[in-house]
Amino acid sequence: MKKQNLFRSLRSKNYKLYFTGQAISLIGTWIQSTAMSWLIYRITNSSVLLGTTAFLSQIPNLFLSPFVGVFLDRFSKHKILILTQTLLMLQALVLTILTLSNNIQIWHILLLSLILGILNAVDAPARQSFVIEMIEDPRDLNNAIALNSFLFNGARLIGPTISGFLIALLGEGLCFLINAISYLAVIIALLFMNIEAKILTKSKNIFKDLKEGFYYAFSSIVVRYIFIFIALSSLLASLYSVLMPVFAKDILKGGPEILGILTGSIGAGALIGAIYLAGRTKIQGIENTIAYSFGTAGIGLIIFSLSRSLYLSLFALFITGLSFMLNAVCSNTLIQSVIDNQFRGRVMSIYVMFFMGAMPIGSYLGGYLAKQIGAVNTVLLGGIVCLICSISYKLRLPILKEYVYQILNKKGIN
Repeated sequence: MKKQNLFRSLRSKNYKLYFTGQAISLIGTWIQSTAMSWLIYRITNSSVLLGTTAFLSQIPNLFLSPFVGVFLDRFSKHKILILTQTLLMLQALVLTILTLSNNIQIWHILLLSLILGILNAVDAPARQSFVIEMIEDPRDLNNAIALNSFLFNGARLIGPTISGFLIALLGEGLCFLINAISYLAVIIALLFMNIEAKILTKSKNIFKDLKEGFYYAFSSIVVRYIFIFIALSSLLASLYSVLMPVFAKDILKGGPEILGILTGSIGAGALIGAIYLAGRTKIQGIENTIAYSFGTAGIGLIIFSLSRSLYLSLFALFITGLSFMLNAVCSNTLIQSVIDNQFRGRVMSIYVMFFMGAMPIGSYLGGYLAKQIGAVNTVLLGGIVCLICSISYKLRLPILKEYVYQILNKKGIN
């Protein structure tokens, strides 16, 4: 695999700035995420509250993202991102102050998690649809999407591991402070970008634009199938990930260091998958990867649920992280390759609604099921459902391929 192929989208100056800023900021995000889950479980010992907190930080995506898409097609995504990143930094600072002053309470965590969710409901679709504006050659789109995942999962490998040791040595408050500072990197990168002004939608009827976006998305069998299966993938990924503190503390009898290592193993697997996809030059064929990734994710979850060995658990999570990452990036790439630019903001917002909107449901369901049937059986059930999804997707592949290849051939994409 040639280096220039792996990082070819970095030839675009704006994307190179974004890549650098995000590389720093995402590590901070994962440090805070790991510290937050440990803080909640440490002071409450409740899997239900773990699920509830994750639910509040993700549920706004389900309701707000479609409306956000309308505004993304009307206003500058660049300016919107500067605003959301600044507000996210302030959220982390408030969390830092409350924790370091020993005034943090559960209602603070729940409220700040909801605020985080609202901000991310705007930030996530803005980032998804902004990628194509940062790259100079549209043929680099799939590489840029894969590199975004490379960053995200590289940070998931590094951030939780750092966070686990920082929590043990200095406490959760310092982790929140590091995240707040890390936002400066991406804000500075955004400010240094030179983004060409786009002709934006002039319609003033929000609901008409929203209806057009939904009609465009669901009239395409390709987009419709991807929405359904990415929601299932996201729900199942959240089902097990929210229970990581339970497995670290109660199943594997460890502390925050074990939690960091487990989460890092997921990131390591996803990182390898992202490197593989970044080196791909063809779009055609990734629909097969989506089907197989469901199956390998199911196998990984089943092994993890049954394992009582740290090393076997790390291996299982590596496979699981690799599989869910391949599923997500291939789905994202496929959608962005087949949709029209005039609907990009709205379609990607609906994508975020399905992808991230399913996360709170999975998180809450994971916490609830863990209380009813235990964390082990919950993850085992998730693995079985993944295998069922793999079979179901494979049965629909012939129809999906026919439509995908028609659209890609018309656009001159292979």
